[in-house]
Amino acid sequence: MRFGLFYELQLPRPWRPDSELRIVHDTLTQIELADRLGFDYAWAVEHHFLEEYSHCSAPEVLLGAASQRTERIRLGHGIMVLPPGINAPARVAERIGMLDLLCNGRAEFGTGESSTEVELGAFGIEMSAKRAQWRESIDAVTRMFVEEPFAGYDGTYVQMPPRNIVPKPLQKPHPPMWTACSKRESLTHAARHGLGALTFSFVAPDEAEKWIGDYYATIESEECVPAGYSVNPQVAMTLYLMCHEDEATARERGLADHRFFARSLAYYWGLGSHVPGKGDLARDLGLDTPRDQVDKEFPAVLEGAYSGIGTPEQIRRTLREYEAAGVDQILLIAQSGRIKHEHICSSMELFAREVMPEFAERHESAELAKAKRLAPAIEAALARRTAAREVDPEYRVPRTAMPTALPRSAVQKG
Repeated sequence: MRFGLFYELQLPRPWRPDSELRIVHDTLTQIELADRLGFDYAWAVEHHFLEEYSHCSAPEVLLGAASQRTERIRLGHGIMVLPPGINAPARVAERIGMLDLLCNGRAEFGTGESSTEVELGAFGIEMSAKRAQWRESIDAVTRMFVEEPFAGYDGTYVQMPPRNIVPKPLQKPHPPMWTACSKRESLTHAARHGLGALTFSFVAPDEAEKWIGDYYATIESEECVPAGYSVNPQVAMTLYLMCHEDEATARERGLADHRFFARSLAYYWGLGSHVPGKGDLARDLGLDTPRDQVDKEFPAVLEGAYSGIGTPEQIRRTLREYEAAGVDQILLIAQSGRIKHEHICSSMELFAREVMPEFAERHESAELAKAKRLAPAIEAALARRTAAREVDPEYRVPRTAMPTALPRSAVQKG
């Protein structure tokens, strides 16, 4: 398995004037540390208006900054929201192309639709239309990566004339592509489109094995018609992380904060009714609950799907179960609630030293075997993908009249 850090930029109240400044710079420091320690990925979400739960509304800026402070870790959008009312397809393709150049071909392109009324409603996107908008947008964006020039698009939600989208990504035909998943059916949806599955649900290993079985069966079936021009057969699952030599210390440092993560997630995804600028999730969702009460209410955090909190040996045992289930990557939530920056860093260091090596040793051979097994299916899937198009060689961008505000003398001098 590979290991990635997954960032929401959580910021529970009360806020200080420098709270957002600190979490942004602490995150960059953590990603820089992760690069040195040998973590494989750093993922940043895109969320809007989800106060306290996520202050990561411009992940392209954060990842661009991280690209200049790292050398080997892969930098992923986990995910970029694709409905055109939030991110116009051409801007998506341009930003991914630029990020891939900045990081010398280390970008990962995760996509999604968004799921909360707080976000979709603000951008005027109907919940019932978001999947159709995602489909059109991902088709348009991937064509922009490979068509030179882009041949244009005339869809229900995406309309654009031919233009050459620059810059192009360094990775060809484009960076590895993923999509957000939250349930078993979502993984099948990802596989039908040849996309990696970023599973943002906490799934126990035995259940994960079933989900992964469905995923790879679909990748190898005729249902797989890639959304892009490559296939990325990978499944990632999510775990909380707080690693310490002493189990009680690990619980003390992370349990209540990860509980806040889980409760605020449920709040924004349907259980709460948000009052913009006035809420206090940290208070209302019990971030400051005494630890013994948290233990009673959230005991599963050390069991099954939630066992990234504990000693290296405890965490290794659970990760072996995920590895056996076929998980390709674990998305580690190290930064949640009010966990201290120094505790996150020490946890990462211990995890990298005591947990990661045995999984890295087995990963390469497992990946080679999987690639060999899937090669015929991937070749067949790509043959089903509609080829890139060409623009009519006679096409010209319509000429526009000279603006009346621009003096003709300026044109002559220019």
